Amino acid sequence: MHDSIWFETNGKPAVFVASSVFEEAARKQAEALGLPEVRRVFVPHPIQDATDEEMKLKAEAVIDQVIAALTS
Repeated sequence: MHDSIWFETNGKPAVFVASSVFEEAARKQAEALGLPEVRRVFVPHPIQDATDEEMKLKAEAVIDQVIAALTS
């Protein structure tokens, strides 16, 4: 979240991507860091034990959301 906000405040579009279990924490941290509207996309939890193939599928499932967030 810190990196996404740093990029945004320096004029570089960014999207925070994390596991869905962190949605509420991400919202609170974005608010605490002063940029509650920072763009974020969540992939299905869990990711820690996901195989490379499972991670690829998770990424493919949200890539359109990431692109839309960066281009809107």
